[in-house]
Amino acid sequence: MSKPKIAIVVGSTRAARFADVPTQWIAKIAKSHADIDVEIVDLRDWPLPFFDEVASSAWAPSQNEVAQRWQRKVAEFDGFIFTAAEYNHAPTGVLKNAIDYAANEWNKKPASFIGYGSVGGSRAIEHLRLIAVELQMAPVKSAVHIAWGDYLAVRQGEKKLEDLEHLNQSATALVNDVAWWAKVLKAARAADAIASEAQAA
Repeated sequence: MSKPKIAIVVGSTRAARFADVPTQWIAKIAKSHADIDVEIVDLRDWPLPFFDEVASSAWAPSQNEVAQRWQRKVAEFDGFIFTAAEYNHAPTGVLKNAIDYAANEWNKKPASFIGYGSVGGSRAIEHLRLIAVELQMAPVKSAVHIAWGDYLAVRQGEKKLEDLEHLNQSATALVNDVAWWAKVLKAARAADAIASEAQAA
């Protein structure tokens, strides 16, 4: 079986976003993990409109062409690491919208989060954990919370994320958890597919 493929989803599209900094940092850590392949998925490259389908794609095929391509892209992956900026105690609208535009493609795959903001994006991540459960994902316990002091120090160029050992430890734990769950759940999905084919034969 091929190595699990993990997406690092950049959850902000603002011109002045901070998301590129943790994205590049966690990508370097994740790419050093021998058991997974990693790809950055930038929502700037997926100009999804505000959700305007007749129903979730779990119940009716999406009509929007970008949404269809987005669903195929999500389906390529075996696990996800989301960057989570916190806006008013919640994740960004663009990230929630992108999540809503797929359905079954998220199922039975691990999800993990890198949050930043006044309390390390913890409230945005709590929202995202609930959303992940609704989509039958497996949110892992480990997360990265870039608290306000660290965020400002990095944003102002006083430090780099690589300099902050407590964050490096959290990031390593996150990647290890995602890799483990991605491998296990990929095997389980493959076994389910074989069983379904056998029943249909």
